[in-house]
Amino acid sequence: MTIIRIKGIKGDSARVNRPRSRRPVPPMINKASRDKSRRVGLGGQSEDEDTMRTLLRVCVCVCVCLAAAQDNLDYDDYEVDNKGSSAKNATAKAAAVDARGHRPLTRGGDTYTRNRNVPPPISGGARYRGRPTPAPVGGQQPKEKERQPDEGGCMHAAEEMGVLCPSGCELKTMLLKQERNVKTGINELKPRVEDLSQASNSVYTYVTSMSTSLRERQRVVNGNNRVVIQYTDRVEEQHAYIKDTVDTTFPSTIRVLQGVLDKIRIKIQRLEMAIEAQKEECQEPCQTKCPIPVVSGKECEEIYRRGGTDSQMYLIQPDPFYPAYKVFCDQTTQNGGWLLIQNRLDGSVDFGRRWDEYRRGFGNTAFDVGKGHCETPGEQWLGNDRISQLTKMGPTEVLIEMEDWTGARVHAQYRQFTVMGETASYVLAVDGYSGNAGNSLLEGTYELFGENRTMTIHNGMMFSTYDRDHDNWNPGDPSKQCAREDGGGWWYNRCHSANPNGRYYMGGAYTRHMAKHGTDDGVVWMNWKGSWYSLKAMSMKIRPYFHMPG
Repeated sequence: MTIIRIKGIKGDSARVNRPRSRRPVPPMINKASRDKSRRVGLGGQSEDEDTMRTLLRVCVCVCVCLAAAQDNLDYDDYEVDNKGSSAKNATAKAAAVDARGHRPLTRGGDTYTRNRNVPPPISGGARYRGRPTPAPVGGQQPKEKERQPDEGGCMHAAEEMGVLCPSGCELKTMLLKQERNVKTGINELKPRVEDLSQASNSVYTYVTSMSTSLRERQRVVNGNNRVVIQYTDRVEEQHAYIKDTVDTTFPSTIRVLQGVLDKIRIKIQRLEMAIEAQKEECQEPCQTKCPIPVVSGKECEEIYRRGGTDSQMYLIQPDPFYPAYKVFCDQTTQNGGWLLIQNRLDGSVDFGRRWDEYRRGFGNTAFDVGKGHCETPGEQWLGNDRISQLTKMGPTEVLIEMEDWTGARVHAQYRQFTVMGETASYVLAVDGYSGNAGNSLLEGTYELFGENRTMTIHNGMMFSTYDRDHDNWNPGDPSKQCAREDGGGWWYNRCHSANPNGRYYMGGAYTRHMAKHGTDDGVVWMNWKGSWYSLKAMSMKIRPYFHMPG
């Protein structure tokens, strides 16, 4: 087999296998056959006929093969011979015919440029279908020769011998004809492919930027969604709170305010009735029932030293920058000079009052019993501001006197007694006990021991009322207030061993069932009569401390 390389195909040169043309070798007649023919002789006529026929057939095959070999020369050799023969034919024709189809160049500056860019011929499908084959006039139509798919146009002289070249003989010619059209189409497609590539890159860049922008927007949207969810939850909480407030709190508050308003209206009506009563009484000129003595001073001790030795109501002015006020001076007990700051006598005054009232003071200073001057003290609380001012002027002592319902009397005296200002919530400081009532302010109640006793010590405590709680019983818990349960304002601890400003019970003894809150809320001094005995009278008096001559 000879390998033929065909140019014009993309990639490596295509290889087409062609059968080599072989000269047929005549069959050799061996010596045995010659001997056989000699033996047959003239008598063996049938054998000679057979031999002749065989030889004839071999000669025919040799001739056919030679003819095929001439047609099946190598392609390159055939092309050269063709070119040579065509050149000779052209020369002969030119010599025979003087044709002037071309325009020969003239001498001088005449030039000729070949048209190298020859456009390809129009290709594609035919505009018309093939013409119909006319029907045969007569006789049997010849049978069309069956074409093999791989015959390649080369057949044996004898059709019975089949296809000679199954790989194709004219493949190179066909490919060379199509190469020009294919190259032109490829050249036309290259710019389009480049444009398409650029467009694809642009689209890819745009899609990438759009994807990045989309992801960024998605992050922003997710963040906004989280913020919206948070604010939605807050709005729902606020809505639930507002709804609960509107549905529950407001109605209850309105009811409470309505009750307060009704109480205020009742108080206004009572005040109007009291004003009308006062107007009726004031129609006649008012007369002073308790004339105030002319002598006065900073305190009762100074009045005593100026000659005011009668126990009655006086005017004192501890600070010249503030107006004078009325007080009751006891000028007989222990050489006099005592200023009354607290007094319980008959229960005519309610001591369960607010912080401001205890700060200003309340009650009756004194009243007249028919002698023309106010010599009998009334129930009162002088006021924390005044008490603090008087005790801070110098060393001060206090005398606490008490009486039970049988007329028995005892007292407790402290040589040092000071009440701080309002900024310190009127803290109490006492020392130097003497007397026979029991040291309740410094030592607590004797009925208790250990920590329980320390809960009843009043020294060092702040003043408490039911609206201003400063005790040591769960501070800040409104349900645990000594002042509310024990009936008055006092220097409560947790809670007391003395309660001079408690509720006033007639007869002395009382029980927890009689108490409003079930506690010992009477006027008690536990170290004398215990918790469940309310005293008939109790008073507190102060004066400047000084050494009394013996």
